[in-house]
Amino acid sequence: MAEVEISHLFKTYSGTTAPATRDITLTVADGEFLVLLGPSGCGKTTLLRMIAGLELPDSGTVRIGGADVTYRPPRERNLSMVFQSYAVFPHKKVVDNIGFGLAMRKTDKAVIREKVEWAAGLLRLEDYLDRYPAQLSGGQRQRVAVARAIVMEPDVLLMDEPLSNLDALLRLEFRAELKKLLTELGTTCVYVTHDQVEALSLGERVAVMKDGEIVQSGPPLDVYDSPASVFVGGFIGSPPMNFLDGTLRRTGDRAYVEVGAQRMTAPAAWSRLPEGPVRVGIRAETITAHRAEHDGGLRAVAEVAEPLGSTTLVTALIGDQRLKVQVPPEFPVDPGDELWLKPRPERTRCYDPESGRVMTDA
Repeated sequence: MAEVEISHLFKTYSGTTAPATRDITLTVADGEFLVLLGPSGCGKTTLLRMIAGLELPDSGTVRIGGADVTYRPPRERNLSMVFQSYAVFPHKKVVDNIGFGLAMRKTDKAVIREKVEWAAGLLRLEDYLDRYPAQLSGGQRQRVAVARAIVMEPDVLLMDEPLSNLDALLRLEFRAELKKLLTELGTTCVYVTHDQVEALSLGERVAVMKDGEIVQSGPPLDVYDSPASVFVGGFIGSPPMNFLDGTLRRTGDRAYVEVGAQRMTAPAAWSRLPEGPVRVGIRAETITAHRAEHDGGLRAVAEVAEPLGSTTLVTALIGDQRLKVQVPPEFPVDPGDELWLKPRPERTRCYDPESGRVMTDA
């Protein structure tokens, strides 16, 4: 295990003008599970490949365990990588796939067998060691790829969207197994994904990337509850955060937001903000729906209701603005129903409509 220190990494690919990464500085603590999250093309895989030594930066440094490895080849970094594709050898049995890296190091055969059996036991592959990859399911092949990585006992484990080729049920099952495994091993891990559910459920810390930069980093629930920008709030969450455009007003020491001709109660701390246009961020699960007019609520008209079993997701119109609200299944909603929606003030966030940056964390 080792700490990973990334300092001022820049990378621009030939034939492009926009940098793939822009001045990225980041530290991954020894034993930490960090998730790099962002849309396709944001630079997260480029950053991972620079840590691995598969790409060289234009400038900046990468340190692993205190040693500068920026220009060292991958074999000198004592790390393992799990790719999006399973990348297992189809002509080799599972036992030989898992032990391949050790064999390349010319490790003693008895030691290889011992370590392969250890890794296979952790990933429930003991009964498949004599099979070929074609005889395995997709989930089992991905377990082989992870076993091959951990058997090397790396200082750092890098994972590039390792679950994206699995179907939804397998992805859910393997996600839980992977979290349990990495918690037990305590290996420093940097995990890349564009799936925000994966990021929130797996990581001890999430670093959200956009256009080659890290725009927010922190514990998953902090990033979810207090997005630093409209981009982060709109990217994280299923459904993503709602945004309502309005005007912040004050009456004495109290604040409210005008949304069209209606007023929405604002947190007390917003009374310290300047009056003017704002964008209010509201999570769907922090809104309560009522049938009758409710103090501090907003009149809305239901447009679509989507029963999801444990909850119903309602899309509603407030004037010409849409937002989504979660209601319990015993609260039936039909298109055209009039609703009064009341957000919890302490869970709302205020953003500058021009910059998209948060104005308060109240």
